[in-house]
Amino acid sequence: MNKGELIDKIAKDTKLTKGQAGDALDAVLGAVTGTLAKGGKVTLVGFGTFSVSARAKRKGRNPRTGKEINIKAKKVAKFKAGAELAKKVNK
Repeated sequence: MNKGELIDKIAKDTKLTKGQAGDALDAVLGAVTGTLAKGGKVTLVGFGTFSVSARAKRKGRNPRTGKEINIKAKKVAKFKAGAELAKKVNK
């Protein structure tokens, strides 16, 4: 499912227009993104938790040449599925 299909589904299920559904989805995604950018986490009970994790700098290898390279430290977004979501996915 892509963003457009998700907007269509939200509009159908909530009786909103596609424009309103798109605005609602953008607001949710903006809130999650903004919170993660500040280093926070977002927990949706039953669905899951979005958080930020720090990756240390490390050595890697260029797969084409085999030459060792340095990989910079960075922050990455993570998602951990909640119990209810995991249960539904594993049916």
